[in-house]
Amino acid sequence: MKTALIIGASGGIGQAICHRLRGQGVAVTTLSRSTDGFDLTDPAGIESVLGKLSGPFDLILVASGALEINGAAPEKTMRAVTAQTMMDQFALNAVGPALILGHASRLLPRDRRAIFAVLSARVGSIGDNRLGGWVSYRAAKAAVNQIVHTGAIELHRTHQQAICVALHPGTVKTEFTRKYLGRHPAVAPDEAAENLLTVMAHLTPAETGGFFDWAGDPVPW
Repeated sequence: MKTALIIGASGGIGQAICHRLRGQGVAVTTLSRSTDGFDLTDPAGIESVLGKLSGPFDLILVASGALEINGAAPEKTMRAVTAQTMMDQFALNAVGPALILGHASRLLPRDRRAIFAVLSARVGSIGDNRLGGWVSYRAAKAAVNQIVHTGAIELHRTHQQAICVALHPGTVKTEFTRKYLGRHPAVAPDEAAENLLTVMAHLTPAETGGFFDWAGDPVPW
């Protein structure tokens, strides 16, 4: 890997991945809302910024996301769902990555292995949902999993060495999860970054369109 584009580079996982990649001599291009004003809920901004990039990038990673948006905590019951909360979750966690994926065919190389990855979450798995709750966040992550799978099919037609996947990083100690860790085991961002980079290093084009966890194991849809 020689070049990478990390979106959400100011977050805990994004920063850690950038640090590790640069330590390996990879030329890393970074985008984030806090440092560049790159907002995944702003379609015009996405088009403008990505339209100016030429690439190619051996890795494009979408590490942006949020569990709480505008102070709306994850719902405990269906009665707590509001239209605005659900639309906010979809805008950031599903629509934004979809718009970025729309640029992948231009920004990824066609003549060598390349990866487009989106950080998803195990709670987006329909098959693994045994507890309920967190309706809007779950639904948005399930949607981005479908977006990634669909995008992988299209991308394979022109980029046969490309790998397009959704990745579950595990529970990571970041500001994103601070209020929800409780007694759940969690890892530091640097360890999560190492795990994710190891998984991506071992993926093959035959696994494109898949959903994998931090250990490289498939996650049920």
